[in-house]
Amino acid sequence: MSTESAPNALLHACVLDGAGRARDIERSAIGKWRPDDGVLWLHVDFSKPDAAALLESELPVTLPDVAFDLLTDPETRPRALPVDDGLMVALRGVNMNPGENPADMVSIRAWVSPHAIITSRRRRLLAVQDIRALLDKGDGPTSPGDFLAQLVTTLADRIGAYVDKIEDALLEEEGTIANDQEAGQRRSLSKIRRQIANVRRFVAPQRDALEKLHRYPTTWMSKDEVQALREEADRIARYVEDLDLARERSILLHEEYQGLVAQQQNSRMYVLSIVAAIFLPLTFVTGLLGMNVGGLPGVDSHMGFTWSVVIMLLCAVAAALILRLKRWM
Repeated sequence: MSTESAPNALLHACVLDGAGRARDIERSAIGKWRPDDGVLWLHVDFSKPDAAALLESELPVTLPDVAFDLLTDPETRPRALPVDDGLMVALRGVNMNPGENPADMVSIRAWVSPHAIITSRRRRLLAVQDIRALLDKGDGPTSPGDFLAQLVTTLADRIGAYVDKIEDALLEEEGTIANDQEAGQRRSLSKIRRQIANVRRFVAPQRDALEKLHRYPTTWMSKDEVQALREEADRIARYVEDLDLARERSILLHEEYQGLVAQQQNSRMYVLSIVAAIFLPLTFVTGLLGMNVGGLPGVDSHMGFTWSVVIMLLCAVAAALILRLKRWM
């Protein structure tokens, strides 16, 4: 059995038994698979050198050219399209790999046909591991349509959890602004806004892809499976609306923060202006009496300094009273 840490392109290969479990098979046994054995699921790392050979020559099913191109495309946006008797989908999930940025969403590509499922990725996606864990417990997908529904569900679960974290972060920022705590505010708000932009960049087209996906006519998907895809499309649409609302809230928070900073700056400038207005006449008096010219009053009197201080105090009190009467302080 190939695993996620395997050095070759095949990460794992198994055959679904139709009852929620799967039987692992080796790479050498893939060519011996027949549709009567069960639904074949191959998970491939398309960045490995032998990925092209695996998809072109080792598969027991004919892979359409458009499906091959999409399965090996290093850069793709979420989309869904019918290919022959199957469906080709490219989806994105939150990057929960250790040390990675969750907003840097990981892509997965899948070709789902009535008898075979081929998925590919370049970076590890935990949603695939979730499905493997469900298969080990006997609660995994029982059909290709069920696999597609469970894949979309696991991706949506983590997207929803990440959107909730963004909303919690916004609530915390709102509380910080309400308490007039500006330390680090601009930096944290900018980080949240970047997260919202990065996630919405892929979640919005994923919503459109899922809305198209459940509308494509397929004879091998049951009504329940189509309904599950429809519900997941609605859920992703709600997450897009939540992200739009979070973006608006972050903009309002940024404006409120800017207003708070401006208000604080104005208050400080106001205090400085009051102090300058009070000391302006004192500065005039000291400048006038400090001129080195003859005839200055009080030069030869021992009370000259005292009277200068009294005059300056009277000027300061008069300036303060004028400001008070004008209601400028």
